[in-house]
Amino acid sequence: MKSSSMKKFLLLILICSAQNIFSQARNSKTKKIEVVKSDPVDRPRIIDTTISEEDKVHNTSAVEVMPQFPGGINEFYKFIAQNYIIPKEKPTVATGKIYASFVIEKNGLINDVKILKDLGYGTGNELIRVLKLSPKWEPGKVRDKEVRVQYTIPITI
Repeated sequence: MKSSSMKKFLLLILICSAQNIFSQARNSKTKKIEVVKSDPVDRPRIIDTTISEEDKVHNTSAVEVMPQFPGGINEFYKFIAQNYIIPKEKPTVATGKIYASFVIEKNGLINDVKILKDLGYGTGNELIRVLKLSPKWEPGKVRDKEVRVQYTIPITI
C-alpha cells in the first residue's frame, strides 16, 4: 500500500515539475490573453506583445561596436564634472560613488535614466539632470546596424 501511494506521489511531483519547466518562456517573445468585455461572447483574444528586434535593448557585452561619447569616455567624465553641481544640502564628509543606468538610443540620445545607487541629499537627481544635458553619443552597433544599448556608469563624488 505504501509503495503505491509513494509512486502516485512521485508521479504527481514529476508532472508538476514538467509543467513548470515547459510553461516558462524561452525567449522574449510573449503573448498576452485578454478578455474583451464588449464582445457578446466574451471570447479571449490574443494580443501580440512581441518585442521587435529594432526595439530590443542590448547590454554592452552583446554589441560589436560600443556606443561612444564624442571624444571618448574621458571627455564624458569631463562633461559630467563641468556640469555637475554638488547639492547644497550634501554634507562635505559624504563622498562615494553614484551608479547610473541609461539607454543610448539608435539616434545617440540618452533615455530611461535610472539611479542604481545614490548617496542621498539630491546627488542622484543632479546626475539625472546632467545626463539629460548630454550631447548625442555615437550609437552602438550589431552587424553594422545601430541598436539601443543599456549603459551603466559609476560617478565618484
